[in-house]
Amino acid sequence: MSDLLIENVRLIDPDAGTETHGAVRIADGRIAAVGAKPDPATDARRIDGRGLCLAPGIIDIGVKIGEPGDRHKESFRTAGRAAAAGGVTTMVIRPDTSPAIDSPEALEFLDRRAREAAPVNVLRMAALTRARAGKQMAEYGFLLDAGAVAFTDADRPVADTKVLQRCMSYAAGLGALIIGHPQEPILSDGACMTSGPFAAKLGLPAVSPMAERIQLERDLALVEMTGVRYHADQITCAAALPALARARAAGLPVTAGASIHHLTLNEFDVGDYRTFFKVKPPLRAEEDRLAVVEALAAGEIDIISSMHTPQDEESKRLPFEEAASGAVGLETLLPAALQLVHAGHLDLPALFRALALNPAKLLGLDAGRLAEGAPADLILFDPDKPFLLDRATLRSKSKNTPYDLRRMQGRVILSIVGGDIIFGEAA
Repeated sequence: MSDLLIENVRLIDPDAGTETHGAVRIADGRIAAVGAKPDPATDARRIDGRGLCLAPGIIDIGVKIGEPGDRHKESFRTAGRAAAAGGVTTMVIRPDTSPAIDSPEALEFLDRRAREAAPVNVLRMAALTRARAGKQMAEYGFLLDAGAVAFTDADRPVADTKVLQRCMSYAAGLGALIIGHPQEPILSDGACMTSGPFAAKLGLPAVSPMAERIQLERDLALVEMTGVRYHADQITCAAALPALARARAAGLPVTAGASIHHLTLNEFDVGDYRTFFKVKPPLRAEEDRLAVVEALAAGEIDIISSMHTPQDEESKRLPFEEAASGAVGLETLLPAALQLVHAGHLDLPALFRALALNPAKLLGLDAGRLAEGAPADLILFDPDKPFLLDRATLRSKSKNTPYDLRRMQGRVILSIVGGDIIFGEAA
């Protein structure tokens, strides 16, 4: 760990909502000073930022790693390399592995593997119910002691309302965070498109966006009953937004996220049954995408995540209905999110509120800020650098990105974790 002075940069401060020109000094793994010309330590290594952007590192909630069970799809080593290259300095990983992460021993295994292999910070979520089966709640107290930061059954929402109510009541007593997936499971079962004329034209099984609203309304009613802290992992349609607004107006402890794929793609991208665009929930109509983008800009949606879900070639090279859902996103999250800036929907401080500051607040982390004393988890990036995305160059083991061969803007130049450069020319 060395002292650094990063000079001549555009400081993107999501907390203050400002973009200013200046420098940052790093010492002992933390931000020692921020300003126009902070006094350097005598032995500080100087880095010329060349007028590029310096921002807090991305905190990505909902990353799937293939360990245990699917290491051929993604490992901590490959995911960590992809995260570092994409400006993700903290991965918050899901428990939907094989077997599910529902015991302290499993959490400790993940912690050991992450420390051995990943250059970025790794936080672990645990299963909401045992084996993610929706029948019995997991041992939250023991899991919290083992380091769980939240509880979720990922894309397998609990269908039994009484079971979920018990889970929420117990979690509320412990001050734990529950992350829900607002998709009504029976209506959504077997669906791979959003209902409408385009799904009918393709002849694919579809689900109405109302399935999202129905499940969200149920979950929010249980939040009102129990007082639990609740985060909806993916809001994808306009129909769900009024329920979210009512919950906020009532003062419920509720936050919401959106995946980068639902913010930048729509149902027509599926085209001729292109399975790299098969995600869960399915891509929505353009009107829904724009409504969610507007909600993000207004602060009604708090967090942007990649929902990184690696799938191998064999599981994607199938007929659309049979192909696995999901797309990788650790390395593409930032350039895809910068589309919202280039299109005028957000400015850079607002973008990094959703990518860094708000995830840190949700998880109680002292991160996501450009402030003296904050952890030196930072990224230097060029928001305008154009490139053609080639999935073969991605560092993830799996290459299932919907952005393959797309012209994009925005490249990470340096990634810094705890004051150490983990990616870039100066690493």
